[in-house]
Amino acid sequence: MVKVQGRLFAVGFLFLSLFAAFLSETAHAVDVQVHGLFKGSAVVTINGTQRILKQGKTSPEGVKLLSANSQEALFLIDGRRHKLGISQQISSGFQSAEKAEIRIQAGRNGHFFTNGLVNGRSVHFLVDTGASVIALNKQTAIDLGINYRAGQEGVVSTANGTVGVFIVNLDSVTIGGITVHNVRASVHLDDSPDVALLGNSFLNEVKMSTENGVLLLSSDR
Repeated sequence: MVKVQGRLFAVGFLFLSLFAAFLSETAHAVDVQVHGLFKGSAVVTINGTQRILKQGKTSPEGVKLLSANSQEALFLIDGRRHKLGISQQISSGFQSAEKAEIRIQAGRNGHFFTNGLVNGRSVHFLVDTGASVIALNKQTAIDLGINYRAGQEGVVSTANGTVGVFIVNLDSVTIGGITVHNVRASVHLDDSPDVALLGNSFLNEVKMSTENGVLLLSSDR
């Protein structure tokens, strides 16, 4: 009987040890979001604390910046390498994050601005729930390499009057860790809008909420 009790005690102790290890791993989950990129350094938020990481240095949370330039940064997080661009975010820990999320702080006049990628190329967006589709001016479309004249030609009414547009489908639009494929967009044949509008052809594919001046976009995809 003593031997059985001893074995039960040993099994129970092993279970508690493994459970404690599990909790320890889970508690050390790290959430990283990139706000600024420079040659050899990056401005990031790690678990809610903003930090400036220099190349080759490790933050108190254990995030190491391996390299950085104006386009992307390479991080070592929990023994794994991750490439992140402006406004991109990653969560790591014992379990992988099920959601892709990005938090956007309100800017001037309460508007939400964010950087993203269109067909893999960088673009600056204004989040606009009043726009039915993503809207780009002609020069932005050219800079992004979009063959807009292959799209459907039309005319739309704007605050400055009517303007010719081409309706196109973008292969991909990425904001933070969220990517939506085959996204409808309009290319305006003038200088408006001066900032690309992140309209509902993208926003309807994600979940949106606001809290204390922060816009949260999330996706289970």
